[in-house]
Formats: sequence, C-alpha cells, structure tokens
Amino acid sequence: MKYYIIAGEASGDLHGANLIKSIKALDSKADIRAWGGDRMQAEGAYLVRHYRDLAFMGFAEVLANLRTILKNLDYCKKDVMAFRPHVVILIDYPGFNLRMAKFLKSIHFRVVYYISPQVWAWKASRIKQIRAYVDKMMVILPFEEAFYQKNGLRVDFVGHPLLDSIEQYKLEQKLPSERNWIALLPGSRKQEVTTMLPLFLEAMKRFPHEHIKIACAPSLPLSFYENLVGNASAELVQGDSYGVLAGAKAALVTSGTATLEAALWGTPLVVAYKGNRLSYLIARSLVKIKYISLVNLIADAPVVEELIQDEANPEKMAEALNKVLDPIRQQHLHEAYEDIRLKLGQSGASDRAASLIWKFVGERKKI
Repeated sequence: MKYYIIAGEASGDLHGANLIKSIKALDSKADIRAWGGDRMQAEGAYLVRHYRDLAFMGFAEVLANLRTILKNLDYCKKDVMAFRPHVVILIDYPGFNLRMAKFLKSIHFRVVYYISPQVWAWKASRIKQIRAYVDKMMVILPFEEAFYQKNGLRVDFVGHPLLDSIEQYKLEQKLPSERNWIALLPGSRKQEVTTMLPLFLEAMKRFPHEHIKIACAPSLPLSFYENLVGNASAELVQGDSYGVLAGAKAALVTSGTATLEAALWGTPLVVAYKGNRLSYLIARSLVKIKYISLVNLIADAPVVEELIQDEANPEKMAEALNKVLDPIRQQHLHEAYEDIRLKLGQSGASDRAASLIWKFVGERKKI
C-alpha cells in the first residue's frame, strides 16, 4: 500500500521513523512518501521536505514566515494528489497538518492523526476540526484519551513510542558506566537553540569543574553550534541525545519532547524556555495548562522545576541545577520518574499504531 506521512519537527521525525519500521513489518511492499527528517529517510521513506525547513515556532515567527508556510502547504497538496496514497498519516505539527486534514477530507483521502496536537493546552476549537477532518485519531499520552472522551471523541491510546526508542537504543549501544557530565539540550530549532544555548552556557560558568556535553540536533550544522559555543569548554555531540542523557548526572533542557526523554533516562533535569516576547504574551493569554514540560503534565505535579521567559536566566538555571545535583533530591526525582513511566503504559506503541492503521485501511478498502 501507499502511505504519505507528514511530520514537521525532530520529535515527529523520530516517532515517524519508528512507525515506518512497524508499518514495513506488516506491509513489506509499503511505498512511503514523507515530510520529516533523516530518521524517516533512513527507514526507507522518500523524503519530500526536511523538517529543518518547516519548523517555525511562535506566533511572531509564523507570521514572519507565512509566505513560505503557504507555499509548502500548496506544494504538499499537489504532491499528495500526484502520489495518491491509500492513507495520509499526520504526526503532531497542528498548524500545518490540520489545514492539510481539511483539504484531504474534501477530496476524500483517508486521514489518520498519530500523536495529538496539544488541543488540551489551547485552541480547544481544534477539537471540532479533528472531529470533522480526521478519520482515525491515535494518542500517546494517557490524559489525552480521557480529554478526548470527555469531548465526545473516540480515540485509541497506543502508549508512548519513546519507551520503544529508548529500549532499542539500550540494546544497540554501549551505555556509559557512570554519570560524569552535565547535559545541555537547547532544542532542535535554530531560533530556540540561538536563544537558549548561550543562556545555558552562561549558567554553566557557575560549575567550572563540570564536564559539559551539548546534544546537537542532526538537522543543524556543527559550525552553527561552534559559533554559539565560542571559547566555552563544552563537547558537541551531534545526533546522539540519548547517549548524552544516559551518562549525564543532570541536564538543562529546553521544553519539549526532550524533557520526557531525560526523565525516561532517569536524568535529573531543569526545564527552561524563553521565546519571542510577543509570542509568549499571546500564548500566555491562550494556554490553559499549569505546566509546560511533558514530565509535569503527565505527573500532574511540579516534579521538575520550570523556568519560563524572564525566569529562564543563568542565575536561576544555576540555582535550580545545583538543587537537582543533591542526592536526596535525585532520589525523589527517580521515584517520580518511575511513576511517569508506569503511566505511559507498555512498550510497543509504534507496533500498535501501525496495526491500527493497517486494519483501518484494510477495512476501508473492502467498502
């Protein structure tokens, strides 16, 4: 069968790659065309657009790049129509993907949404769009299932694919025997790395004897990081954030999927995020959640410290990092992390998602 997958960020590329692997285990003749990244391409998808050209974050940034976004939408529509897939699989990336869903529904393509947009955080009106334009919805966070059911939608909770990614990494790679460094994960988008990495490095000046490893996004050149790091003493590691987290005694992490990855690796972390001020002010007026990190959202408690906007300064980062280096605090974190792991369900999320897609498309083909 023919599959078209659309992911617009690094985390979507990771989850998309795992999904592709599972799809191919069911469908050896799968023909897959995708918007994503290197991981999806490595699993055999034909890459139409790389997410590094798609990831615009924040209201102001989206407005500034609106012409490019609209051109990408137009190209995507034409490319899907030319490919004529049996199913289109959307992975998160809601601003783009919900527009695609509306178009796809209008021309009678089958639409599956894997990994929900954060409608539970803001823009609840998108629930109506999902109901109208999406044929099948699969979610990876336990509270999302309850949220959608409360709003009258039936969804399938498949578990979190990060559990599989981490277990697979442990099987394939030799892990550090000790935790000997501080990890810095400043994000995957150029604009957030430009903002957060210098702040992280400034905070680390308070820890002159610690070895620092920076997890560099594979979509950004090392020269970009080298220019930001300058003369600071830090090791750049590209495309191996798991290796960086596995041997870290603590981590500074920009909000996103990496916060949950750090928790699943058992790494004590501090979450920090600072963005465009206008985008932040707009978001603050719209967002309806207590926390920004997946760790705290899943736990429904302030397990890890979150430093947002003006609070995301080097002094407060260093203070928070010093707290999580304390052995007693680390023990409390590990207990909370174990509870989070249990809430995420069993491994096999990608296999369950692929099986549901295979069954759904097969049933529709019979109609």
